[in-house]
Amino acid sequence: MKFLFDFFPILLFFVAYKLYDIYVATAVAIVAAAVQTAAFWFRHRRFEKMHLVTFGLLLVFGGLTIALHDPVFIKWKPTVINWLFAVVFMGSHWVGEKPLVERMMSHAIQAPRPVWMRLSWMWIMFFAGVGILNLYVAFNFAEETWVNFKLFGILGITFAFVIAQAFYLGRYVEEPKAEEKS
Repeated sequence: MKFLFDFFPILLFFVAYKLYDIYVATAVAIVAAAVQTAAFWFRHRRFEKMHLVTFGLLLVFGGLTIALHDPVFIKWKPTVINWLFAVVFMGSHWVGEKPLVERMMSHAIQAPRPVWMRLSWMWIMFFAGVGILNLYVAFNFAEETWVNFKLFGILGITFAFVIAQAFYLGRYVEEPKAEEKS
C-alpha cells in the first residue's frame, strides 16, 4: 500500500498524459503531490522528506512547464531528484559517523564498514546514472517514450537495483537464534 501511495503522483501523471497532454499531466502531478503530502501529514502528523522534495520540485519544474508552456522543465525533474539523492548520499560520507545507507538499513542488517561504503557508492552511481539516462531518453526520444520510461523504465531499473542489492547484502542477514524463534 505504501508503494502505491508513494507513486501516486507518477501514476496519475502517466494516466493524465495518456488521456490529455503533458501540461494537464503536469498539473495533475502537482495536485497529486500536494494531496499526497497533506494526506501523509493528516495521518501521521509529520511530513515525509521524500514527499516534500518531490512536491517542491514538482512545483518549481512543473510550474515552469505550465507557465512557459515548455515540457523541457518537467523532463529535468527526475534527473534533478536523482542527482540530489546522489549528492545527499555522497555528503553523508562526511557528515555523521555512517553513510546514509548504513543509517537507513543497519537496524536490519549488520555488515562491516567497507560493505556499507561500497553499497553507498553503488547508490551514488545508481542515482547519477538514472539521472543521466533520464536526460538521454528525454532529449533523444519522443515525449511519449519519455513518459513511458519515466514510469516503467525508472521503476524497473530501481527494482532491479534493489534486488541486486538484496543479493549483495544477503550474506549479512542474520537468522534469528533458536530462543528468538519461539
